[in-house]
Amino acid sequence: MRSATRSPWFSLVALCFAIFVVIGGCGSDTPKAASKVETPKPIEDLNMAATDFVNLHDMTPVRGFFVANKLGHLKETVAIATANKGGKYPVGTILQLVPQEAMVKRRAGFNPKTKDWEFFFLTTSAAGTAIDKRGGEEVVNRFGGNCYACHAAAQGKFDLVCEKTHGCAPLPIGDDLIHGIQATDPRPLATKN
Repeated sequence: MRSATRSPWFSLVALCFAIFVVIGGCGSDTPKAASKVETPKPIEDLNMAATDFVNLHDMTPVRGFFVANKLGHLKETVAIATANKGGKYPVGTILQLVPQEAMVKRRAGFNPKTKDWEFFFLTTSAAGTAIDKRGGEEVVNRFGGNCYACHAAAQGKFDLVCEKTHGCAPLPIGDDLIHGIQATDPRPLATKN
């Protein structure tokens, strides 16, 4: 009959089994690394409200138009606008030539036809801004001009942004009148210029 005491071999086998279970394999030096689950980055977007539109002079001027970025990408926005060599504007970019019209870069896939730009026709007063129309290729200004139709003529590298050398038709008004309209933005200034 066998003795009730266990042999040293039984203890060694039990120890090896315990190590196998704990570290994931007999003879392995290190435990298996836990798999890292990466959290997807939230999709950036800027869904503008009327109060998000400010006096042009609270924005950054670039060659006669004004830029801003409410999602923290102003440096990149200004770099693309200043270089005037083309580039895709970052989400959150706001571009305005006059107080009554704006284009805002939305999330990727917002509107592929407009390269994800949303166009705005605005009413401005000393009380602030009201949004009259917003959207894609259907937005028309008070003079009957379709925003997208004009901007679609811009060379592809310019991300639908019109300037004199970008391929768009010239505006029917001169720079002096544009500067006059800009200077009379009736909305209150947030900063002292």
